[in-house]
Amino acid sequence: MKNNATPLGPKADKLTVRRHNLSLVLRTVHDAGEVTRAGIATRVGLTRAAVSSLVEQLLEYGFVTESGKTSSGQAGRPGTVLEVARTGPAGLGVDINVDYVAVCVVDLSGTDRVRLVEHVDNRGVQPSQVLTRAARLAARALGSAAEQGLQPAGARVAVPGLVSGGTVRQAPNLGWKRVAVEGLFAQALSALRPARPALPVSSDNEANAAALAELWYGAGTEGVRSFLYVSGEIGIGGALVLNGELLRGAHGFAGEIGHVVVDPEGPLCRCGARGCLEQYAGQAALLEAAGIDTDTDVPGVAELRRRAQRGDGAALAVLEGAGRQLGVALSGAVNLFDPDAVMLGGVYRQLVQWLAPAVDRELARRVVSGLWSEDRSRLRAASPLGDAARGAAGVVVREVLADPAAYAERAGR
Repeated sequence: MKNNATPLGPKADKLTVRRHNLSLVLRTVHDAGEVTRAGIATRVGLTRAAVSSLVEQLLEYGFVTESGKTSSGQAGRPGTVLEVARTGPAGLGVDINVDYVAVCVVDLSGTDRVRLVEHVDNRGVQPSQVLTRAARLAARALGSAAEQGLQPAGARVAVPGLVSGGTVRQAPNLGWKRVAVEGLFAQALSALRPARPALPVSSDNEANAAALAELWYGAGTEGVRSFLYVSGEIGIGGALVLNGELLRGAHGFAGEIGHVVVDPEGPLCRCGARGCLEQYAGQAALLEAAGIDTDTDVPGVAELRRRAQRGDGAALAVLEGAGRQLGVALSGAVNLFDPDAVMLGGVYRQLVQWLAPAVDRELARRVVSGLWSEDRSRLRAASPLGDAARGAAGVVVREVLADPAAYAERAGR
């Protein structure tokens, strides 16, 4: 069969290789934290001359800095230590949830530099209004970032629902259907920053973003490359990381564990089905079952935790029941995908000591491999550093690391 592809010319091919190597060197500095030119050459298999040329370009672009320290870990003269820059390119993450909006800016090192949270009920509010509210918070974060010398390369919006192609297909707990989240957010943000270039906007599911934050920044996943992340909020989100890669599914909708049915005759869920896990272990279900009034100034989950700490029987029974149903749903996922660990994030992280015993019992009883009975440390609280806003910002940063030349071209460097 005839190959119709046009081969790259020598010049184009050389530029492609250099572009790849530029990313390789930048990612090596990022992953190492601190490293010399000689250390980079050893790690990536390039000559020291080639590495030096690439490093000079990265220094010129402002992606890396020389710390002034020297290291003699390699043969020859001591070399100066390189680090990723704490100014310049960054990522902006936006987490739109049922009862809050959060934004954060993460620099190239993965450090959370700006974080703003607004607690507000987004249920029953027009999507355009919610996205405008999020854009206002994002604009404030961008102003704070600029004061620190940071220039986000893009924004990523995380929403608790089915997200594909820039559109929220369905977010039952928000009441959203077919919402062009990327376009509406970009429009609102541009209107607030008319004199600034438009920021590229992308979108994702909230649990996916939180799982990526756990993978990249969470202490609990050190050495763990396959795990199931469960995000407990008003609803329940889930995401599966296998061998260090997020499993998205054929249409990007994988991980909706909150809508796994645990009782076909159970209460009606917002998604239209009956007996979904959310109806037994979601935040709203927990607080309602415990008789906690969510209209007060005291956060409901904090009150539930306080009651559990003092041994309140009703609160403990609610958490026991939720843990049992959570364990039933999780055991199916564990049997299907065989992850190394299950991470409980969102509000579950605050309630893990009361949820975990019942979850563990169900997993030990139902996971067919028997591995759960042998090692109960597989069930873990997610790291405080793992959240959707941080993960969304981290995706933008990873895109810069993957192709620094593209960012430099857009920034006119």
